[in-house]
Order: sequence, then structure tokens, then C-alpha cells
Amino acid sequence: MSVEKWSIFNLLTADVRARIRLFAVLGANGNEAIFITDDDEAFGFGTNYSYCLGYGDYGATLEPRRIDALCGQKVKAFSYGASPHVMAITGEGAVYAWGHNGHSQLGNGTQSLSNVPVLSGAGSGMRNVVRVACGSFHTLALTAEGEVFAWGQNSCGQIGSGCLANQAHPRKVTACIGPFKAVDIACSQSSSFAVLENGEIYAWGYNGNGQLGSGNAINQATPSRCTALAGIVVTRVVCGYAHILALTDQGHIYAWGANTYGQLGNGTKLNSSIPVRIAPDLGRFIDIAAVHAASISAAVTDTGKVYMWGQVRGQFVTVPLESPFDNLDDVFACCSHPAITFRAIQTKKSMLKDLVAAAFNDENTADIRFVCDDAPDRPIFCHKSILRIRCLYFQKMFAEPWSDREKEIITVQDYPYKVYFAFLKYLYTETVSLGTDEVLQLLDLANAYCEENLMHDCTNLIKHGVDSANAAFIYDYALRFNAKELEEYCFRYMLNHMTEITQTKTFLKLDETTVKNFITKASQNGAFRT
Repeated sequence: MSVEKWSIFNLLTADVRARIRLFAVLGANGNEAIFITDDDEAFGFGTNYSYCLGYGDYGATLEPRRIDALCGQKVKAFSYGASPHVMAITGEGAVYAWGHNGHSQLGNGTQSLSNVPVLSGAGSGMRNVVRVACGSFHTLALTAEGEVFAWGQNSCGQIGSGCLANQAHPRKVTACIGPFKAVDIACSQSSSFAVLENGEIYAWGYNGNGQLGSGNAINQATPSRCTALAGIVVTRVVCGYAHILALTDQGHIYAWGANTYGQLGNGTKLNSSIPVRIAPDLGRFIDIAAVHAASISAAVTDTGKVYMWGQVRGQFVTVPLESPFDNLDDVFACCSHPAITFRAIQTKKSMLKDLVAAAFNDENTADIRFVCDDAPDRPIFCHKSILRIRCLYFQKMFAEPWSDREKEIITVQDYPYKVYFAFLKYLYTETVSLGTDEVLQLLDLANAYCEENLMHDCTNLIKHGVDSANAAFIYDYALRFNAKELEEYCFRYMLNHMTEITQTKTFLKLDETTVKNFITKASQNGAFRT
């Protein structure tokens, strides 16, 4: 992702831009930016409203100013609210906060603005934070253990404590959620949302625009299950200022809340207090995006098509419109007003990667070729030096006295051409483009070659293709090849759609032991409780 797509970064020199590894653009006009460099230094520049840049004074600056408290912290994510207050998650899972604090939204026990990052939640038991979401004046955090913490303004019940008193320190949200872990969180202006591991979505706080999805406009001071989505397994939730989008495990999008600019994508500009599925004819979606400061929504399908709707460059688009972009971030850089980021963005160092990618399958520079049994006339051209750097299997092959060490042609017998080509291409480009069936074979290959990053990427791709027809097959495949992450995902999918799954041909073909083990595990996870 190129930082130049956000105009504020054109104020920096090319040398500074080239060093950025993580960044966020915020502010009412997109005039503030925070970034982390390759050597783990933190900087901010821009208008610095309410000390939101964290470098220690109130003044605006066009020159990047160092944020000392974040340097060396391996920051991995940012979140920001409309106040503005800003949160950062460190590599150790700690949370630092700075900026506006009139409602204790920084979580440090005070109501004083902070012009430098301060530790949030000290002594509260909040640790191993993996995600932070900011409302206008309140904050949520999600831990690796699935716990949800909340703090800040509570005038509408957005902390979920059952009362309306502000919360100066992070407080664990427990009411109504029960024993389930949370897997996602989000905040709109004064409302809060949590998605649980069983696919239920809970909402609490302000409901004046129907953003709690309860069918009314009554505020909730404790988490309340969105019953309109009963039986639908939600995996992700995002919020604009007062509208909500939810993504299900079947790739469907539901939207509700404010709709002045068409940001719900339901073809109208009328608010909705009930979640409504949108764009059912556009295929399976795999990600969604929205942000407080702009009334624009976006989503991407499993085929890579990016759609946008709402206030798009000043026009009101009431149904999803296919964009020319290949990622969600570009929607907010090019079509949102203001041009901000909806998440912290990890940059990709393109120059060296582009050169390496261009070298793949180049017969003129290659010093080794691979020939697959099913395509003997289509050799794949590679470079020993790159393969040794990128893959432990090849490092050993070319360094130890293996029979293939001195060969210029290696015959591949166990995998088809299409799969092995994708594997070698991944070593050069870190990208995969295959159908679900081929990705399963690629996962097997990655496992055999101990390529953990490829295994992870394959697993994510396969997840996007899991449906009721193939879930049992993929679950069985994951069991046989010890793909634990994929196994757990398929188990959860099957658990959440058990009636439908158990009637499919693929489930009926599972061996007796697999079926018995699945039923036992499902029972342990409450599948047969009444």
C-alpha cells in the first residue's frame, strides 16, 4: 500500500515515505497522520487537534515530530475516535492512549487531555489486547482471550455497565454475554458492538438512529443480543458514525442504522432499525469497512471486486457500486471525504518485491527449472538463491549432499503443475490465486515443506470458500493433514449450521470415527442443550 495515495504524505520527502511501515490518517479533514518507521520510531504531523498527534505540545506541524513513548514499542495497530482520542496497541498487547480525555476515554483514570501517549488500563486486568475500537468519547478493547473491556463516556449506556456513570478505567463487559468469547468489536458514535464466537452479535448504548438493530429507538445500558439476526452467524462488524455493517460466515452483508447518504446500501436514504441484507446478487463478500468521519461504506468479494456506497466524492450512492480499486483502503484514500484510513495500514516495500516478483519464471536469468509430470512441456524457471532465502526445504536441498543439489532440472511427481507453479510463485510474490480445491492441495504442499506463512495464507483463502456443501469435506481434509486452524474454523461453521450440514452428501461420506468425534465435540460445545 502506497502512502502517497493520501495527499498529506506528499508533504514528506521520498526518503521519509520509503521508511514508513505502519500509518494512519485521521482528523475531520484528513489533515493529521501518525506513522511508524522500519526502525520502529514513531512520528506525527498535521494540525494536532486536541493533542491527537502525541508528540508533546499543542502546535501544528508540517514536519514529522517524534512520539517518544511509542518508539521501540513495535506498535501494530491504531484506532481513533471523533473527539479525537487515539489508541495504539504495542507488540506486547499493551494499549497507549493520548488526545482528548474529557470523558475519561483514554482509560488512565483522569479527565485531563494528554499530549503524549499514556498507558491505558494499568491495574485493570486488561492485557494481551488484539483490537481497540473508539467511539466519539468511549473506547472498547478486545483481548486475545476473547474478553471485552470498555471505558469513557457512558451517558447512553455505551460502556455496558448497566448504569450511566462514566468509566475512568477499563472495565470488563460481562453482562448478558455469558461464557462465550468475543471475536470482534466495534464502536459507532455512542454505541458498542461485540461479535461472539458463536456468531451472535450484541449491541448496547445509543439507539436514536436504530443502530442497535433492535427494531426500536430505545437505548440499552447493558449488551443486548440482536435478535433480528438470530440463526445468522456473524463474523465481523464495522461502524460508521451511526450506521452498522455486519458480515456473516456465508459472505452476506447486513446493514442498519443511519442512512442519510445511502450508507446502508439498501437502495434508499431511510434509516433502518432492523438489519437488512444488502447486495445479495453480488456474490460472496469477505471483508467490509466503514469509519466515523465519513459516510461511506465498502466491501470486497471473494473474487476481488471492491464495492462502495454512501457519500462517494460528494454523491449519494444508495446501492453498492463496483469500484476500479483492488482493495478497501483505496476507497477511503480516493473516494471518502475526508480522505482518511479506516484502519492502520501496513505498507509493503514494493521496489525489491517487484524486482523479485518479476524474476519468477524468467528463463533468461533462471539457474534451475522444475518439471511436473502432468505438464512436461511447461518448465517453471526459478533461481536457487531466491529459493534458498525463501524456503527452508530448498535451503537444505541446495546446501546439503542431496541428490538434487547439483541438478538444473528437478522433476515434480507428487503435485500437479498448477499447484506447484502457485507454490513457487508464492515464494517470489507472497500471493496466491487459486480455487478452493487447488488451495487445499497447496496447503498440503505448504505443510510438507514446512512453509508456515503459506499455510496461514492458504487457510485464510479456504475459509472464504467454506459453505454448507463443502464444509464437511474440508473439515475431514484438515483433520487428515493436521491443519488445526482450518479444522477449528470448519468445526465452528458446521456447529453453527449443523442441521443443514448433517444432511449434505459430504457429511454422510465421513467415516464413522470422524462423525463420532465431531458429535462428541459438538456436544461439549453445547450443540444439544435445550
